[in-house]
This record gives sequence, structure tokens and C-alpha cells, in this order.
Amino acid sequence: MLGLAMTSESVDKGFITSREMRTLELNAEYFVVSQLQLMENAGRNVAIEIDSRFTPDKKVAVFCGLGGNGGDGFVAARHLAAMGFKVTVILAGKANEISHRAALENWKALQFLRESITIHEVYDSSLAPDVDADVVVDALLGTGTKGKLKPPILQLVEKINRSNAFKVVVDVPTGIDSDTGEILGTAVKANLTVTFYKTKKGLENARDYVGELTVKDIGLPPELENYAGPGDVKLVWKTRVPESHKGDYGRLLVIGGSETFSGAPALVALAALRTGVDLAYVAAPQKTAYAISAMSPDLITIKLDGEHLNMGNIPALKAYIEKSDAVVIGPGLGLHAETRDAVKALMDVVESASKPLLLDADGLKAFAEFKRRLSVPTVLPPHAG
Repeated sequence: MLGLAMTSESVDKGFITSREMRTLELNAEYFVVSQLQLMENAGRNVAIEIDSRFTPDKKVAVFCGLGGNGGDGFVAARHLAAMGFKVTVILAGKANEISHRAALENWKALQFLRESITIHEVYDSSLAPDVDADVVVDALLGTGTKGKLKPPILQLVEKINRSNAFKVVVDVPTGIDSDTGEILGTAVKANLTVTFYKTKKGLENARDYVGELTVKDIGLPPELENYAGPGDVKLVWKTRVPESHKGDYGRLLVIGGSETFSGAPALVALAALRTGVDLAYVAAPQKTAYAISAMSPDLITIKLDGEHLNMGNIPALKAYIEKSDAVVIGPGLGLHAETRDAVKALMDVVESASKPLLLDADGLKAFAEFKRRLSVPTVLPPHAG
């Protein structure tokens, strides 16, 4: 089941980070919008942009990487060939190293089009062909690129920039950090950048390399921004290493429980431990905290004064919020007036500490009385009413 997510500010302003975009793409599978379909839509949009500006007698060289961006390039090449353009595809690497499943499928499709598409595999910079083209397409690297460019990508970027052809970029110019706009040594200097879904944040800081910017729809449902799903989990999951220390894989604070309810916060914390969190703290009224401690020796309990959450607990909770990586508020809290006031005050503490937040059960009910947009990533689980 997906949980409702109030996503970060960049999405609201029409910008999106590489992490947010990757999350949406992975979650799209849940909505039965496959990676293959998204790639098809992206590549076709690039081809349509070129077709709208040039006659089909022109030569087009498509420089493709081994990942998803390269896959977009494969699709664009196929559509351009169908439109009548003379197409050359330059693959930066060996075909057996294509890492993206949908990209590999589209690469296989190109193998049946050898009469209309010329293909070069460039796994060494010395193998880069001299390309005579009217239009050059950069589909080498997309969002998420970090670190200085390396061969043969580096040499291919330099070759693209030396060309007098009209330069079209797929999503993000190769060599640009899509989140910051930093130039990673060198970067493709485009005449036209065709980006997808929303403008990547870094493009605003790299206008000299972007050229004309157009944003194209690729079939991502807008509802995806409102939900947390498998993509959110995959991008925060860390591989365990033998040298790791306790706390390296996250500290979660669960604020919940009352004189009536003790099981809910304990189950949340135990579930977090089961999914890989290193340390799970449960902050609950003192008597309830002792009951939770008896449920499992793996849970660290914070014993709060009073029979339910109240304003007097805020100073003690503030220190634990600041040293935790994420906070859950709500399971078993109860709906005392003091508790509702404390939940409202905790929102300010969580925002001040910039901690991701999950609001559940009674926490959601309390939040509903003063609901407002929060400045931190917030998950609201599905909840009747």
C-alpha cells in the first residue's frame, strides 16, 4: 500500500531534483506505467522536437550512454529513422554493459534497423568516429551524474562541442550536475534541451549550457507526487558493510503511546528495526514506556512525565528529535487536549531540526485540527476519514 506523501518544495515550484525524479520513475511501475513506456515517450518527444525544426534529409548523430538517458536516445534514433532522417548512433561503451533494463530492450530493437541506422560502439576514446551531422543529440548521461567526466564520455562530449551541428540535449546536458548546475569538468553546450516532466533544479544555474529549454510530458501521473512507494524505499536502502557501526543505518524516534495504548508505538518501532533501522527510540508516558520495554529488549524507551503526551514533554523530546534521522508521531497517542497541543508544538521542533516525518493515527487526527503545509518531507499513511 502506498502512503500519502507531502513532497518537498522543489516539486511545488515546478522544479525537481534527481532523487525526486528517480523516485517517481520507480513508483510509476506501481501505477502500471512501465519504465519502457516512460522511455518510449521521452525518446519520441525528442524526435518530434527535431522533426519540427529540420527536414528529414538531414543527418542526425545520437550519442548514447549505457543507462536510461542512453535508452531515451535509442528510442529517439528509432523514431527519427522512421521519419526519414539519416541516423547514426554512437554508443559510449560496449553493448553488453548496458545497465538499464528498458534501455537494453530499446538497444535490441535497433539491431533490426541496421539498414536505416548506422551504429558505432565506442568503448575506447580512440574509437570515436568522425561524425558528419546536421544535428547532434546528447543522450550520454542524465540526472544523478556526479563526479568529473571520464573517458570515453569526456572525449565524446568534447567531440560534440567541437561540432558545428545543432545540439539537442536529452533531459540534462552531459557534464552538468542536475541538482546544482555544477560543471563536472566539461559539459555539452546545447542549442536545445528537452527535459521531462519538470525542470531539473540545476538547469537554472547552467543556462549557458542549456540553450532553449522545453519541458515534455512523458506520462507520469501527477498523483505520483502525492504518494510514497517502492521508489522511496529503494533510494534510502543501504547495503550493509562489515565495518559498519550502530547508528550508521538510521535512528528512528517514535512518539506515541498513552495510558490506554502501548502496542501501537512498539509495533512501529519493531517494524522499523525489521526493515533495517539500527536504533529505534520510543518516547511514551512513563508507565506505558515500561510496558513497551518489556515487549522487546531491542527497543530504547524514553520515559515521559504524565499519563499522556503534553507540552511539558517537548524539551525532552527536542533533544531526541535532533539526534534522530526521522520521526514518527501518532501511534497510540490518544486525543487529549494537551496531546493535541503538544503535537502542534512538535511540528515546529521537527521542522526546525529538518527531520523527515511520518504522521499516523492520533497524530493525524491532531494535525487535522491545525493542518498546514510542512517544510520537511512528510508521509501521511492512508487513513479512513
